[in-house]
Amino acid sequence: MAADSDPESEVFEITDFTTASEWERFVSRVEEVLNDWKLIGNNSSKPPEKGEYTSGTWEEKTQDINFADFKFSVTHHCLKQESEEGEGKEEPEEDAFPTAMQDLLCMNNDFPPRAHCLVRWYGMREFVVISPGANCEAVISESKCNLLLSSISISLANTGCQVPMFVQIQQKWRRMYHGECQGLGVRTDFEMVHLRKVPSQYNHLSGLLDIFKSKIGCPLTPLPPINIAIRFTYVLQDWQQYSWPQQPPDFDALLGGEVGGVEFGKLPFGACEDPISELHLATTWPHLTEGIVVDNDVYSDLDPLQAPHWSVRVRKADSPTCLLGDFLTEFFKLCSKKESAEEILGRGPVEEEGKDDISHALSKLTEPTAVPIPKLSVSNMVHSARKRIRRHRRVDESPLSNDVLNSILLYLFPDAAVDKSSSENSESKASQLNTDGKPEEKESDDYNLYNQLKSAPSDSLTYRLALCVCLVNFYHGGVRAVAHLWQEFVLEMRYRWENNYLVYGLASGPPDLRCCLLHQKLQMLNCCIERKRARDDGRKTAEGGKERERGRERKKSGSTGTENGRLGPESAEMGREVSPGKSWDSWSDSEGEDEFFECLSDTEEMKEAASTDGEKGGAKVAKPEGRLHPHGKLTLLNSQEPLYIPVTQEPAPMTEDLLEEQSEVLAKLGTSAEGAHLRARMQSACLLSDMESFKAANPGCTLEDFVRWYSPRDYVEEEVVDENGDTVVRGDLSARMKIPGNMWMEAWATAKTTPARRQRRLFDDTKEAEKVLHYLAVQKPADLTRHLLPCILHAAILKEKEEESVEDILSARKAIQQATSHASKLLRHPSPDYKKLEDVITQLIAVETVIARSRSLKAKFGIGKAEQGDNTEDLERFVSSLLEEPEVSVIGAGRGPAGSIIHKLFVSAQRAALLAPLDEDTGRGGGADDKKPMGGASVPDFPPPAGREILLRTCVPRPAPYSKALPQRLFCVLMREDFRLAGAFSSDTSFF
Repeated sequence: MAADSDPESEVFEITDFTTASEWERFVSRVEEVLNDWKLIGNNSSKPPEKGEYTSGTWEEKTQDINFADFKFSVTHHCLKQESEEGEGKEEPEEDAFPTAMQDLLCMNNDFPPRAHCLVRWYGMREFVVISPGANCEAVISESKCNLLLSSISISLANTGCQVPMFVQIQQKWRRMYHGECQGLGVRTDFEMVHLRKVPSQYNHLSGLLDIFKSKIGCPLTPLPPINIAIRFTYVLQDWQQYSWPQQPPDFDALLGGEVGGVEFGKLPFGACEDPISELHLATTWPHLTEGIVVDNDVYSDLDPLQAPHWSVRVRKADSPTCLLGDFLTEFFKLCSKKESAEEILGRGPVEEEGKDDISHALSKLTEPTAVPIPKLSVSNMVHSARKRIRRHRRVDESPLSNDVLNSILLYLFPDAAVDKSSSENSESKASQLNTDGKPEEKESDDYNLYNQLKSAPSDSLTYRLALCVCLVNFYHGGVRAVAHLWQEFVLEMRYRWENNYLVYGLASGPPDLRCCLLHQKLQMLNCCIERKRARDDGRKTAEGGKERERGRERKKSGSTGTENGRLGPESAEMGREVSPGKSWDSWSDSEGEDEFFECLSDTEEMKEAASTDGEKGGAKVAKPEGRLHPHGKLTLLNSQEPLYIPVTQEPAPMTEDLLEEQSEVLAKLGTSAEGAHLRARMQSACLLSDMESFKAANPGCTLEDFVRWYSPRDYVEEEVVDENGDTVVRGDLSARMKIPGNMWMEAWATAKTTPARRQRRLFDDTKEAEKVLHYLAVQKPADLTRHLLPCILHAAILKEKEEESVEDILSARKAIQQATSHASKLLRHPSPDYKKLEDVITQLIAVETVIARSRSLKAKFGIGKAEQGDNTEDLERFVSSLLEEPEVSVIGAGRGPAGSIIHKLFVSAQRAALLAPLDEDTGRGGGADDKKPMGGASVPDFPPPAGREILLRTCVPRPAPYSKALPQRLFCVLMREDFRLAGAFSSDTSFF
């Protein structure tokens, strides 16, 4: 008893038999996944519609599970059916077969062109696959395969799931799946055989029927009929006379001496190689039974021409070389270049000149030489610099030959073909943007595309320059040729500025901020040239007027040259001679030259005029200057003189970078009182100029007079009753104009009585032009490319729109719209991401490829030829379907219009392969003439099939004669180096 009471004697080892093993945990995890996805029970539904496997939507769900430390991926594949919820679940039969077993016998979706391999082999609309993880090794050993199969069998039995489950075994490239489907008293086993070579005894239908019969082991003596579906696939690779119609460009002749400049405005388009590499013809016999057709090792009834159903698919070449795509890609690569133009082209002309004259350096210092004044002009310096560049750059080193360069410059500047000094017409054309004489095109969406892309109008100089740079980069030496062309372009701009020639192909007026910055800079240069020409013309006109007045004064005795203390008849005559539109005609070239240009008499007159203005109530009134025309019926408040609108200066045009710079300067002034006052004064330069012009045009005027013209809403008028009882209208300045320290009052007090032509210029054209020319000169080839990239994308989009309109491809049209929208978002950004612009180029290349494929197929099927007649519309519809759909049925099979052409293609390829001459008058395929023995041997119309697919189906009782009749299926794939049998064999688990 003591021993029994000893606590140590009660201790014994306890074995816990409820502890789950790794295998049990794996089975339990699979069951959890099936429950989470609600795959429990019988989800029977109606049979799928014909073609639904291809046109329908397939859904996938994936979840990862572990077997110990080995990862598996569980994936559920299901065809989404809209009507299955309402109809299929209402009256499920108790002993109904699982949906997968019903699908084994369904004939509506045999040989789907685009589906999972298990869908093609077994015809199922829903299944689950367990496969090894991404970085895990394949399940190869037999014991592991059996363990997995046992796991899914237990999971299906425990959960009551009727969705078939597969496990992937062997190497992944072999696509080997074994699986199982369980129902109420029934089970289907999915088995597979995969070999490298086709066994000779199973290389035909009769041998495969033997395998199928032996596998199902049907005990019934009259065997139920076996349904057979057969598909043979023939591959056409050699197109022969139906070759790719794209003609490659002649690189030697292109842009050569005999080619006109107009060729520079065209971007190439099309693929250099056939974008359609293969045509696959599938001939199908969908419903056959054993005994109807014979196919054994010695004879076969399966003639493709007699097949009741033909379908075609095309294999597209992977990334075919496209001309427009190559142009865009090579042009885009220039953005990453770091070198400047001088580094690319070698030493500059100044360095070369210094090297030549180094020995005479001292003599040049000690021996003064006369320098002719004309040689100091900028235009002569430009021409001498151009000569030095060409002299020191040897002919073989010059990236662009003279012929090509002259052709480019003639295309960019067509007005240069005429003598500039005598051609007024060319100058008027230069101020017009549309050089083609088609003003209606400017209202089209394609023309206004530059607003969306921030590029330049399609008929502008900037746009043409972008095309030339792109062509030169691709054909004539890459970045060196681009640098050479840009140097010549800058020299041309300098020459035009110096000689007052307007730049051709730019819209008149201030820079268009909707365009790219380079286009704005060129427009700014044109503005400077216009102002300079107007000033020079006005100076000549004024000098002519003064000469005439001096002649008159000699005849007059005692003429003082002044009148009423203001300018004399000379200036009055000059004011009449000069047109109001050129109010700044007599300005000087720069700010510092104002004092030098104004003569002494003018200065004295201005002093006298100022003193006269200062006299209060003086009898003499200053002579008005710079009047444009009266402002309606308004009169001055202090007199009955009419109120005249003055000739004013136009505000200075600005490009977007100058506007941004100005805004930064104004922002840096801060929010203090001093900063705000200084900012207001900087912004009122134009207001001050207008006040001075108004005072000169309306002597004796007041601020109220100016406000009535300049800002009428700030002059408030109201009716009041005077002393006599009469109603009169009296006006006064608005409240904001009466604020003490008002900027308008301050500016009016400081404004002098100075006409616009004598004021300091708001826009210094000389300074601004030199800034533009310097900006152009320092641009590297990479900078130039970034400036012109929007124009090139603009040109590419227009080119693709033009080509697509000929082909009429809906998908291409949508892709062009998407690419345009994408490019617009990137290019309108203040700092575009050029890496993302590469995606736009990729989109444009894809569109070009689609259009090239369409043209290739149309050429092969003879669309566009007169011989097609009434079948043209059907063929066009067939070709467009080939581009959009994975597989297209041929109407009429081998006897239809498309089938006849396809047959001819195969016949031509066969005869060419056997080196037999092709008869030009070959009729439609299928006749006796096509099978004439040539060269002593019969030439078959079709090559041996590249692939054969045979589908065998029946419904027999297994494993006993009294078992249920269940579906049996065998899918056979026979290829040159691939033999696959995918079988689904059902058996009765209740009566066996």
